[in-house]
Amino acid sequence: MSLSPARPACAAPPLVDAFQRRITYLRLSVTDRCDLRCTYCMPERMAFLPRKEVLTLEELHRLALAFIARGVTKIRLTGGEPLVRREVVDLVRAIGRQLGDGLEELTLTTNGTRLDAFAGDLAAAGVRRINVSLDTLDAALFQRLSRRDQLAQVLAGIAAAKAAGLAVKLNVVALKGLNEHEIPRIIEWAHGEGHAVTLIETMPLGEVDAERADHYLPLDAVRERLAARWTLADSAHRSGGPARYVEVAETGGRLGFITPLTGNFCATCNRVRVTATGRLYACLGGAEQVDLRAALRSEAPEARLADALDEAMRIKPERHHFRIAPGAAPAQPRHMSLTGG
Repeated sequence: MSLSPARPACAAPPLVDAFQRRITYLRLSVTDRCDLRCTYCMPERMAFLPRKEVLTLEELHRLALAFIARGVTKIRLTGGEPLVRREVVDLVRAIGRQLGDGLEELTLTTNGTRLDAFAGDLAAAGVRRINVSLDTLDAALFQRLSRRDQLAQVLAGIAAAKAAGLAVKLNVVALKGLNEHEIPRIIEWAHGEGHAVTLIETMPLGEVDAERADHYLPLDAVRERLAARWTLADSAHRSGGPARYVEVAETGGRLGFITPLTGNFCATCNRVRVTATGRLYACLGGAEQVDLRAALRSEAPEARLADALDEAMRIKPERHHFRIAPGAAPAQPRHMSLTGG
């Protein structure tokens, strides 16, 4: 499949919300499907969307161009697992043509299971760095957490990305009683391989089979432990998202922290998320949304889409309100795999 090398529409007003935050970062989900079943993310028997409800690659491309025309400079493709989407590399190539022409960075988040086969194509399409979700280096724990025995494939994918010249950042969800004691080992291994690491607090989105509160690990406690072990120096580095970074003197690498519960970062929010069905969620932790699919498929798609994006800016909340407690319902019923990781 070859997508048209269309250019963004004529320049339009930038996306600025009611709190005067300029939106320059789009997280665009290409599928809700995933080949893993991580316990903190989804139930084993996950019900995925009917394919007819998912945007076509052409529609995803049109959305990307529309956001670029409104001042978005960074696009991250997400899922689910984006690399399970058939012909997704065609979409990467099409969006990648806008690099240097409004778009400054195109990247993606992946679980790494298929990265071995796609790393070279991604690099050729203009991707320069990727995020890989990896919560453990222990094969038995990996299988327990993901319900799949695929650690070897993920490690091979990370190696392939490095060989293709892609900068790799590992995303590690910190889990009490599961991988918390392994976190230093993961950091040492990653920094030794030249990869950055970001630790993430588990987020209360969607019903899962386990009690999230049992494994919730506040990152302020993790940072305190790491600071007793290593020398951590605050870094001015920013990657466009919510992570805040330190440099680890002893390993020579960079370490990030994403703290949706212990350290709210909403004041500087610069992003929106679009699901594979075209629902724009103005906040990961909120229900505020607009239907971009309806706009795309209307008789006046450009005007309807412009109105929908303006509405998204009006309804974007000031902050999220996450809470994890025994027996507490998720902050939102939708799963992270649907929202876009």
